[in-house]
Parts: sequence; C-alpha cells; structure tokens
Amino acid sequence: MHTLEQLRAGELCGARHLKLAENLAVFPPEILSLKETLEVLDLTGNQLSELPDALAECKKLRILFCSENNFTELPEVLGRCPALTMVGFKANRIATVPAASLPARLRWLILTDNEIETLPGELGRCIDLQKLMLSGNRLHELPETLAGCHCLELLRIAANRLPALPSWLPSMPRLSWLAFAGNPFCDEQACLNGTSEFTTEIPWQAISLGDVLGEGASGVIYRAEWARAEGPGAVAVKLFKGAVTSDGLPLSEMTASLAAGRHPNLVGVMGRVSDHPSGISALVMPLIDPAFATLAGPPSLDSCTRDVYGVDLNFTPAQVMAMVQGVAAAARHLHERGILHGDLYAHNLLYSLQPAMPHSSQEAPGRVLLGDFGAASCYDRADEVLAGRLERLEVRAFGCLLAELLARCDGGDADLDPLHRLAGECGFEVPSRRPTFEQILTRLAAMATSLPGVVA
Repeated sequence: MHTLEQLRAGELCGARHLKLAENLAVFPPEILSLKETLEVLDLTGNQLSELPDALAECKKLRILFCSENNFTELPEVLGRCPALTMVGFKANRIATVPAASLPARLRWLILTDNEIETLPGELGRCIDLQKLMLSGNRLHELPETLAGCHCLELLRIAANRLPALPSWLPSMPRLSWLAFAGNPFCDEQACLNGTSEFTTEIPWQAISLGDVLGEGASGVIYRAEWARAEGPGAVAVKLFKGAVTSDGLPLSEMTASLAAGRHPNLVGVMGRVSDHPSGISALVMPLIDPAFATLAGPPSLDSCTRDVYGVDLNFTPAQVMAMVQGVAAAARHLHERGILHGDLYAHNLLYSLQPAMPHSSQEAPGRVLLGDFGAASCYDRADEVLAGRLERLEVRAFGCLLAELLARCDGGDADLDPLHRLAGECGFEVPSRRPTFEQILTRLAAMATSLPGVVA
C-alpha cells in the first residue's frame, strides 16, 4: 500500500505498481506523473466516480482495479488505454457499460456486484478475452456476439436475471469454468431431491466454535466440536457471509454442497445448521487430516486462468494417476446428480502423498479431495442434451488439470503418452468430441496397469 503523500513527495518516481486507498473522491492528478512507467494501478476502496481522459497517456498500464468505489458507468477512457488487459470494477454501482469503454486487448474483465442490465454487442470483438466475471448484476441476456470470444475460458454469470442459459454458451470452444446458479431458470432446490439422508439438521447449541481455519469470499471456516449423542467429535464449521461473491450466492453454494452428498473424493458435508441465533447459514464438515495440503495456488494476474504451483512440486506417474482418477470419480459423481462444479481447479483440491494406512511399504498414492462449491450450479439431468454439454465443458477443466500435473511428473515420455493423449482429447475445441467422465475413468483404469509404480 502506498500513500498520496509519498506520491506527491516524489518518493514513487518510476514506480510500475501503485496502490492507493485513502477515501479518495477525486482521481489524484499526481498519478499521471508515473505515466511513463505505471503498469498496475489499484484504486480499490475509495469514493471515485470518474477517471480523467489523461489516463490514456499511461501507455504501459496493463492492469486497473477500481473496485469498491462509486462508479455508475464503466469509464470510456479505458478503451483508449493501449496496453490495458485487465479491468476490475467489482462492487460499484455500474449500470452502463459503453462499447467505447472496452480495451482492444482486454483479457480479464471483472464487473461483479453491480447493476448492469445489458452489455454491448461489441464485447464480442474482445477476441483475447479469457476471463469474464459478471455475477451479481441484473442481466436479462448475454450478447450473442460473446460466442465469438473463442479464447473465453472462465465465465461467471450467477445471481443475475437470465430466464435461460444461452444455448450457444456450453458449446464455446475453450469454456471450462462456468457459474450460473441463482438465475430464474435454476431450480436449485430440485438438486436436493433424494438427498435427505445427507442433510442432517444440526442444532447450533450442539456446536462449539474454536479457532479460525480459513476464510474465503463466501464465509469463514472454524475448527469446532460437535456434541453428538455418540460422543463429541472434532469438525469444521463454515459460517456463510451472505453477500454475493465473485462466483455467486452463498445460498447456491450451500445447496450444491448438500446436494453433492458423500463421495470418497469430496470434502463432503455432515449436515447444516438452520437455527443460528443471528440467522446465519452454516454447514458442518469433516475436519480434514492435516496430512492434506492444497495442491496449488489460484491463478495470478499474469497466469489469468491457470493455477500457480510450487516450483519444487513434482509427482510420480503413480501419484498423478491416483489423483486424476480421484478427481474424475468425484466429477462423475457430481454430474450424475446434476451438479456442475464450475471451479474444477488444483487450488480447490486437497492432496496427500502419505500412505492411506500407517507403515505401508507401498509407494504413497496421491489421495485427493475436491472442495469449494462456491461456483457450483445445479442443472436438469433429465435434459440430456444440456447435461452432456455441461459435463464436457467440465471435462475441459479436467484436461487442463491433467496437463498441469503431467508437466510436473517425473515419468518417462513413453509411459505418459496415453495420459498426454487423454489430456489433449479433453481439450478438443469441439466439445462433443471430448470423452465423458465415465469414459475417462475407464481409460484411466486401463492405463494404470502399465504405469510404473502403480499396483494393479
């Protein structure tokens, strides 16, 4: 974090990155003193409603964040910034998106939690667009020209007013991560039909909260103790915040989490709390073995749609095989229940390379648990055409994950060739040519018998 005082004193001369949050109501002209060097400008958390035309003089400006301000219109000057590729205006009061405001090289656009009802058809001219985040607006439709954005991989349109999922959307060639829950066409409660055995009601007075284990956009997770009839047990409890997130609504996340039921490769839910004294929604989950760790970090500003892995992280072919079999099995389970995870990424996977049984002499497998249903969406499984398209959309996300793991695998090229071919087929730009998760699991089982270190 920088200060306006530093900027005015010349202490930031030549800076490439600038972050100011001082309740600013007017854009400080001193920022333009950095126009020859400035690449990243973060003005999140101020009271701004306009940007000066002179911002276009910042020829190297690549990334601009103006979230949590008072903009009612996406500024047209953005379209004149020649190097701008990432624009973030989350949680403003934006109702209008002029065609002129869209930068020619736009790669990542964040307009979550605004008041947008329509988008310009010119959005389809942003041929480099990879990531588009529109959850929490008032959209009744998407411009059909968006179908021409063939590089689009991640799309968030949850919590809008869409009467139907556009028919062309699941057929986009590279779309892999999609969230659409919380729209009028989504019958999320239908997802819970037949899952009553997994929706145990847990009284709040039976829960004793402990330390915070983690916090995300949708809620806070605590270590807790559940006083059950058979004796107290350690659990994790997620208390939802209630506000719209970049992915969608916390209520949609809770519904999908419950509807997912139980599976050995899902983090899973033990029950829900419906009588919190403040009316807060809460889920009770198993306390994860500390042997598990997050597989990767989320995408960076530069990687855009690709996770960031530890530089020294490597796996054996056996470990990769065990992990991708677990992920594919979890994904098949979800789609059998009409659930699109929407965020099938390594940063939502917990993994452990320790043996499942203590003192095992066999090579440690790669155990995985898929979690975080913040972007999950329920769909009508009876609509076989839609179900097939959404499953194959998620298959591309699986293919990206498989390719990332193979890039960190120590096996010989010949041993891994079948897995590389599978990753390629999962990424076919014609979605109907991609395999289903059932077919993927069948092929993985056959491959496993020939991989070194894999016990048949």
